[in-house]
Amino acid sequence: MSSPKTPSKLEKIFASGQLAVTSEVGPPRGSDPEAITQKAELLRGYVDCVNITDNQTSVTRMCSLAACILLKQAGLEPCLQMVTRDRNRIALQSDILGAASFDIHNILCLSGDHQSFGDCAQGQNVHDLDSMQLIQTVRRMRDEGLFLGGEAIKRPPQMYVGAAINPFADPFEIRVPRLAKKIAAGVEFVQTQCIYNLDKFEEYMRLARERGLTEKVYVMAGMTPMKSAGMARYMKNRVPGMDVPDEVVKRMADTPKEKQAEEGLTICVEAMERLKGVKGVAGFHIMAIEWEEKVAGIVERAGLYPRPVVD
Repeated sequence: MSSPKTPSKLEKIFASGQLAVTSEVGPPRGSDPEAITQKAELLRGYVDCVNITDNQTSVTRMCSLAACILLKQAGLEPCLQMVTRDRNRIALQSDILGAASFDIHNILCLSGDHQSFGDCAQGQNVHDLDSMQLIQTVRRMRDEGLFLGGEAIKRPPQMYVGAAINPFADPFEIRVPRLAKKIAAGVEFVQTQCIYNLDKFEEYMRLARERGLTEKVYVMAGMTPMKSAGMARYMKNRVPGMDVPDEVVKRMADTPKEKQAEEGLTICVEAMERLKGVKGVAGFHIMAIEWEEKVAGIVERAGLYPRPVVD
């Protein structure tokens, strides 16, 4: 599932057999580096790696690469999220080399949200490559030391290659085969969409195990704590590809408003405790959206602190 050439701390955690923990930070709508470093301090010591999102929801932000460099300089391990929406194959390869020059060793290959969701709806998407072709590109650059054009790379990037998966998108029947395609493309770890329907996710993992896929890729369960009943309803009714069961919405709605945030955290921790026992779950990706200060408590309550030390 991995390359011995990749000096990724995240990869070493997986290889040790211990549950990995990652989180993510959204870059600011400005150029202040402290917007990144202050959030990073909230996560220090509680996660093994920090994703930096890449103009998420198609809203213009500080670039993921610069924010990853700031994280690296602050002493945290970054994961560079890279979407194919905004770059052709020249720019994608160029940014991969730029990240490698700062010894950034993790990458998450994504397609990206459609630009109509963001602040530049008139912008043109690129998608010269899709997310699976981006996976193949990173593996070619790393393992073969070659550009897509065939020329040799001086000091090839040493990237541990990840991708996102959504076990809940329709049709459900193609979700596991799609994971198989990403594995065939060369992905080494995957992070899932936010999980609220635990039964459906467990069924997804059962099907993946039956095909032997969990022996070929590390699966990180995506967790997003809810702040309110309104957030639960919004995610159920307005966010494509999200599966929030009625009982979860009801549990949040039946909780007094002043206690809903704490209840959302409890639901998150309970889900993590259950999923720790699911064979094939290799860790957790905690997406506390603009709520990074809660990640440490979630990790502690889930019994995942202190984090392991690897060489």
